[in-house]
Amino acid sequence: MTHDTNCIFCKIINGEIPSAKVYEDEAVYAFLDISQVTKGHTLIVPKTHVKNIYETKEEVASTLFARVPKVARAIEKAFNPAGMNVLSNTGEFAGQSVFHLHIHLIPRYDESDGYNAKWVTHNDDYTNEERQAIAEAISVNI
Repeated sequence: MTHDTNCIFCKIINGEIPSAKVYEDEAVYAFLDISQVTKGHTLIVPKTHVKNIYETKEEVASTLFARVPKVARAIEKAFNPAGMNVLSNTGEFAGQSVFHLHIHLIPRYDESDGYNAKWVTHNDDYTNEERQAIAEAISVNI
């Protein structure tokens, strides 16, 4: 496993900084987000230091994302939320503040629980042909 000695999440994984651990195995560490946007807000991180989703190898992603349902179900059993947001921010502009890949599991309880993930849709801004051109621009890079 690779670690970054300046990374707060690597320090948490190594036990240098305390955390409220939720789950751990050989490849993944899950712990409560210190901000607790909602009760049970949990982060799941790979033990291998990787900056963001762009730099993540498929094997690391596969292992990390395979643990997400297990932890999500545990949160559901513990607190019975009305729903859950699953998200990851990549890049400072998108809200990433710790540059170690992490998945947020944010249990949702009601409209006033402190989290808002509403966005404006642009359904009418693109023709079917324009959407197809956007899809093709992405797919040629896979």
